[in-house]
Amino acid sequence: MAVKWTGGHSSPILCLNASKDGLVVSGAEGGDLVAWSEDGTPLGHMHFQGADDVTSVLFSPSCPTKLYASHGETISILDIRLLKDSLDHFHVNEEEINCLSLNETENLLASADDSGAIKILDLENKKVSRSLKRHSNICSSVAFRPQRPQSLVSCGLDMQVMLWNLQKARPLWITNLQEDETEEMESPQSPGQLLNPALAHSVSVASCGNIFSCGAEDGKVRIFRVMGVKCEQELGFKGHTLGVSQVCFLSESYLLLTGGNDGKIMLWDVSSEVEKKQKSPAKQNHRKKTKRATNTKQGGNINASVTDKEEHGKISPKLNIEHGEKVNWLLGTKIKGHQNILVADQTSCISVYPLNEF
Repeated sequence: MAVKWTGGHSSPILCLNASKDGLVVSGAEGGDLVAWSEDGTPLGHMHFQGADDVTSVLFSPSCPTKLYASHGETISILDIRLLKDSLDHFHVNEEEINCLSLNETENLLASADDSGAIKILDLENKKVSRSLKRHSNICSSVAFRPQRPQSLVSCGLDMQVMLWNLQKARPLWITNLQEDETEEMESPQSPGQLLNPALAHSVSVASCGNIFSCGAEDGKVRIFRVMGVKCEQELGFKGHTLGVSQVCFLSESYLLLTGGNDGKIMLWDVSSEVEKKQKSPAKQNHRKKTKRATNTKQGGNINASVTDKEEHGKISPKLNIEHGEKVNWLLGTKIKGHQNILVADQTSCISVYPLNEF
């Protein structure tokens, strides 16, 4: 069912990105970066000195030949047409970078690292404009919000999700994903049953800029809505039997791709739930519930859990792919005019699933 792109890497691929012109780039363990044509032919290869893993790659939307790549603690700017040397590089993070995100005006680049810090690099002045330090463990994912170039969301292995505005050094809003699991942990369990902690691995913001998703180690996908200076959990559902390693909204839609450590890839349509909440007369009550759950350490856990359980089961995947390998990166992109899912996993090849076949 999947087409395999081979011949570019010899080690596991960790990250993917695509340009608006249809080029795909992949980064792998050991410092290798490969550019691919739309038909899966390797076009160019680069090996970074130091052989640090290439953990994140990003094309510039306005200049499709410009590429940002993180390897180790370094960010390199490359020209995809000439992968011999970097155009520029920055060493602003103190520990390994896990994720890069570019804002819509392309003047700011966020890099999240193992120390929990997010560095905001001013690309025009070539210096750090903000250093956001609130995560107490690895910051695994960061994403600027579309249409809001000063606002971003982040998540980490401290089980926290945060909303930031770059006019402030502190987050506007924080939630701890483990808090809404407390009620379930206190309920009777079968002997030997283990509950994975809600370590947060991935965030993705929908094109509207107000809805974002988070995938966590407890196998759950959570959908949040930004409400000014705070967020509310709109939806929580579980499709993966192991941790959710990747979440990715398809462009201009509420279609969400999720990938897990269970080797499954799923496509969810959360549009009806999101739009229903916008119109629902009961929304005010839902707001109060969520606010209590977020702001109070005790008592609020019940509300968070109840809300979750009410919503659990309302949504089922539109697509369920038994990929068979732990998912490192998911990308929804158009290739030759057709929507495809590109998957990086523990192997050295890229798997391509055409969405129109399902």
